[in-house]
Amino acid sequence: MLTAITVENIAIIDQADLRLEPGFTALTGETGAGKSLVLDAIGLALGARASADQVRAGCDKGIVTLTVDLSDSPSAVEFCRESGIDPDGTELVILREVSAKGGSTVRINGRPVTVGVLRQLGGLLVDLHGQHDHQSLLDPERQIEFLDDWIGWECRVLRDTVAEKWQAREQIRRRLAQSRAGSRERAQRLDMLQFQVQEIREAAVREGEMEELQAALTRLQNVDAIRRAVGGSLESLQDSEPSVMDGLAAAAVQIGQAAELDNSLRETADLLETARVSLEEAARGLRRSLDELEADPDALEAAAARIDRLQRLRRKYGEDEAAILAFLASAEAELDEMESGAMDEGELEARLAAAEAELGSACARLTELRTERAQVFGRETLAHLHDLAMEKARFEV
Repeated sequence: MLTAITVENIAIIDQADLRLEPGFTALTGETGAGKSLVLDAIGLALGARASADQVRAGCDKGIVTLTVDLSDSPSAVEFCRESGIDPDGTELVILREVSAKGGSTVRINGRPVTVGVLRQLGGLLVDLHGQHDHQSLLDPERQIEFLDDWIGWECRVLRDTVAEKWQAREQIRRRLAQSRAGSRERAQRLDMLQFQVQEIREAAVREGEMEELQAALTRLQNVDAIRRAVGGSLESLQDSEPSVMDGLAAAAVQIGQAAELDNSLRETADLLETARVSLEEAARGLRRSLDELEADPDALEAAAARIDRLQRLRRKYGEDEAAILAFLASAEAELDEMESGAMDEGELEARLAAAEAELGSACARLTELRTERAQVFGRETLAHLHDLAMEKARFEV
């Protein structure tokens, strides 16, 4: 949903800011009040055609900014990711700038994009209903989505089934195409898979390793600074004259004795004793750390080399160790199949025919459901049109 609109130097608008809350919002006013200007500005920010005469007289440029909440727009979030746009959580800021000299620029969350990308995204975000405005109802690719959404879960289940059957068919089809491609291509693929599997196996990758290595590297690179900090703390606690621990121990003894004579000091005496014990534990921990902190150039070099190796694997096989291991599992499965002797083309052709039959059956069930429910959808929509005094209207899906 739109959450904010800012219009600067567009038509006769100098500066206009509108904040929208969840629910229904109506723009009202007499003819000429500027309602259409606001809608035109929104259209600009959604990819409508821009021209220099839209800029306010005497200004160099006009700007429209839209802020959109994507919480209920998963399709828009997916489109942003596919287009290289960071949705920044669930918020999107669209800025359209029109020059008085002609031309316009678009930025989405600060990233420059083309008007074509903006127009596609705008179709997923806002529907402008007007005499001459674009309506997603007129887009055949969106019409089937509206019907499926109206049908509900039954349609979603069947669509998922069709997608699953299609994927299964495509996997067999690709394998058959590979089989037909010839021994040279198979040999090249086999060599690549063997190299990839061996490289990842030899690296012995495990999840979370990079974070552990980076922490260890930071510690090894700064061991001298850490030793100085730990040693200084220990000196303050134990080795200085007088030391903090000696002073605290003396205070604890004195107040403990006083508490025997004045019960109101008992709580304070207990706090001092607890602090003394905690300080002793802290000092022992610091002493252990100091004993373990030693400069280790070999370990430092090994950690840096391991990080470099993992980074090279990430660039080739996945964004993190989990993705690399997933790639390994997939490559091993394909390699096992190729090395064990792939199915002959006859068996693959038979499997492809069976998969196509299953896909056709799933498609037929989906088509049957859509066709049946489309009639109900049409009748219910027509009833609403009649309620709007459009007695002669016809509506068919």
